[in-house]
Amino acid sequence: MTTAAAVKTNIVEEQAKKAKKAAKTLSILTTEEKNEALHTIADALEAGYESIIAANLNDLKNGEEKGFEPAFMDRLALNKDRIFDFAEGLRNVAELQDPIGDVMSGWTLDNGLKVEEVRVPLGVIGMIYEARPNVTADAAGLALKSGNAIVLKGGSSALYSNKAIVEIIHKALEKTKIPKDAVQFIDTVDREATQQLFTMKEHIDVLIPRGGASLIKAVVENATVPVLETGVGNCHIYVDKEADTEKAINILINAKTDRPAVCNAAETLIVHEAWLNEHKELLAEALKKHGVAVHGDESAAAALPDVQPADENDWANEYLSLDLAVKTVGSIEDAIDHIDEYGTKHSETIITENTETAKKFMKLVDAAALYHNASTRFTDGGALGFGAEIGISTQKLHARGPMGLPALTTRKYLMSGEGQIR
Repeated sequence: MTTAAAVKTNIVEEQAKKAKKAAKTLSILTTEEKNEALHTIADALEAGYESIIAANLNDLKNGEEKGFEPAFMDRLALNKDRIFDFAEGLRNVAELQDPIGDVMSGWTLDNGLKVEEVRVPLGVIGMIYEARPNVTADAAGLALKSGNAIVLKGGSSALYSNKAIVEIIHKALEKTKIPKDAVQFIDTVDREATQQLFTMKEHIDVLIPRGGASLIKAVVENATVPVLETGVGNCHIYVDKEADTEKAINILINAKTDRPAVCNAAETLIVHEAWLNEHKELLAEALKKHGVAVHGDESAAAALPDVQPADENDWANEYLSLDLAVKTVGSIEDAIDHIDEYGTKHSETIITENTETAKKFMKLVDAAALYHNASTRFTDGGALGFGAEIGISTQKLHARGPMGLPALTTRKYLMSGEGQIR
């Protein structure tokens, strides 16, 4: 390890230690004290929006020089409205029910020993994420409301924006009961310093990666700290032979084109060959109208115009664009087999008027979120009524689906007796 890298990793360890110490103080604050802090941060972000935009311009300039894709640049860009939106998001988090201290269950043993299972903070969260600067504010707000300290490691593409946001958060926290050390930001792009975060089990309680497949894979494969795995979204829309035509086209277009660069956008249309043959003209017209580029199998190419031949990469690809893979099938079993092979356990939809077919799909498809006659775009904490989220979990342990405040907690068993011994 170079001397410079050693210095950086030492700094990261010191930041993690400070976060752990701050977590102790934070864990005993009242809901009112935490909410007051979130409102203070929100006000400060709005008051300081010009400095954030100025910093963001440096990131955008670097992005242009590196030739980032337009969708990536859009996720990176900030303006007054976007900054005010994530400030308002913090106020919304303040309005959410505080899970800390909730008694999840309780009982009394035959010997009179009283047992309570209560929610408590995880402790220190390590958050590793890519281009979206809003995640800096969102993640900090969710962590603080749930009583957790947080160590943030944003992508190098948003370095200036993230630093500006955290500086404002720190100044705001100085006016509150929450120690400013409860929010730490790793401001280096040094790979060795970042990897240090993966292995600090004595200071970091959980890692949450949020970004593309390569980032998530790197964290999962290299971390010794427990990981709450968020997943990429290779989401499917299956149009059954008994699908309503208007519902099918409206849902598909919404899921694909509303915000194509997000993880709950549809990437593959699986369509029953009977439905496709009957409604191919309407489908082709809708796709063309919305600028969707189709990558399809032979049957799709025979039914639709301007289809690019699909290969294995297309079935597995999270395009994050207006590209769409189209797979034709002869049965719901074929559709489920395709999802089993290529899905990422994120969000899957069936469009059908046959309730038995829908039930079969819902029972057999393995994913965090399943829909019948609705768009995959609802896999979102706000849309599902959870409030804000820190990510979408596609794993099966601890938390699955949109991760709101309860997902950032664990439990303690508290026993109260009168001298009982065993």
